[in-house]
Amino acid sequence: MKRISLILLGIAFAAVSFGQKSLPQLQQDFVDLRFGMFIHFNMPTFAPEDWPDPDMPVSAFNPVKLNCNQWADAAKAANMSYGCLTTKHHSGFCIWDTKTTDYNSMNSPVHKDVVREYVDAFHKAGLKVMLYYSILDTHHRLRPGHITRDKVNMLKAQLRELLTNYGEITALIIDGWDAPWSRISYDEVPFQEIYEYIKSLQPNCLVMDLNAAKYPREALFYTDIKSYEQGAGQKISTSENQLPALACLSIQRTWFWKESMPTDKLKDVKWLVNENIVPYNKAYCNFILNVAPNRDGLMDDNAVEALKKIGKMWQNDGRVADVPEAVAPITQHNIAKHMPAESSWSYDMDIMDFANDDDFTTCWTPSPLLDQAHWEVSLGGPKAINMITITEYKAGGVEEYNLEYLADGEWHPLVSGKAFNRVDVVRFPTVKAEAVRLNITKKTPEAAISEVGVYSVE
Repeated sequence: MKRISLILLGIAFAAVSFGQKSLPQLQQDFVDLRFGMFIHFNMPTFAPEDWPDPDMPVSAFNPVKLNCNQWADAAKAANMSYGCLTTKHHSGFCIWDTKTTDYNSMNSPVHKDVVREYVDAFHKAGLKVMLYYSILDTHHRLRPGHITRDKVNMLKAQLRELLTNYGEITALIIDGWDAPWSRISYDEVPFQEIYEYIKSLQPNCLVMDLNAAKYPREALFYTDIKSYEQGAGQKISTSENQLPALACLSIQRTWFWKESMPTDKLKDVKWLVNENIVPYNKAYCNFILNVAPNRDGLMDDNAVEALKKIGKMWQNDGRVADVPEAVAPITQHNIAKHMPAESSWSYDMDIMDFANDDDFTTCWTPSPLLDQAHWEVSLGGPKAINMITITEYKAGGVEEYNLEYLADGEWHPLVSGKAFNRVDVVRFPTVKAEAVRLNITKKTPEAAISEVGVYSVE
């Protein structure tokens, strides 16, 4: 079968799914924003650690001088173009007027909808509004071993409140999903269902999952924007990045406010501008700097002063670079994950099972003594499929390959391909397949496959 143009398919997908604007336009608009303010403000603000007791009483949340206009003024002083507030962090406290739980700021001593105050202040200041939301929720037991349909429905109800009660939301930054430390897979809390639900509520709202620690930088796996948490060791390559991206960092030593912060030494302003904002913007990357408000609900004087200095050194002059067109993000369930696999002779311990174990740090390595090799996976019965992803452990090992599918006991040709930049996303007309086979017809001795994904894209 003839391989279909990935870029054109991606654009067509976006135009259908996102209504008012295509996904490439939304991605370009996001990159053009260039610099914004992350605001970690939630129950951890009132605790000694960023992961507080999940049953910390509502009464502990009491920002008596809460002033979101001060936050917006500080962002404007730094020439930032947007803000992003932690509506719910991992311990499950909601800082908006939610009807889904009593564990929220309306029941706290301050009795305020903090999301409302933030949104109004930033919109009034002419700034875009984004929201952060954690899938992991230790208070409501939305964690591994405890996830039920009712809890997924609660999650959707919370997202509906956030995306219908506060006007236009430019982007939703999601955390605590498919991460080694959260262990909530995209199957337990179904990514595609949540993704499509968000888009049904706000078609122009970008969905960003902080998953760069797991997924390769060469493709958009389960996110509209490739997102890097620098403090966790996730570093974007300013020389090689070709995807719309976000890099986040805190100006203070932790994400949430701690008692020493009013006198702590903050990140160097010149370093933030010259080594972060400027080079990242040139590499299609938006930089978001976290500034944590204190327990009064105000930003400390040292942080406010640092933002003023940034504003004197840097300003947003508009588009830096045109973002390269990319394929539509992968949002579907991987049918091949953990399914029975077979292969030709493998090298040492790197056997066939590592090519679909949902871990990009492991790989199937065909024996270097073989000039050609094959790997196949059973799909557990006939499945409608129209997309396959192939991720190499390191780019350049696979020089030529072809794909086949099994139907009615016979193998049929699917597509052929040549060397690719580590990740190849292959789309084709839908077929019913019982199994898929990857034939590597030309390779180097270093050839190794991290993951093969098989999908059904509607």
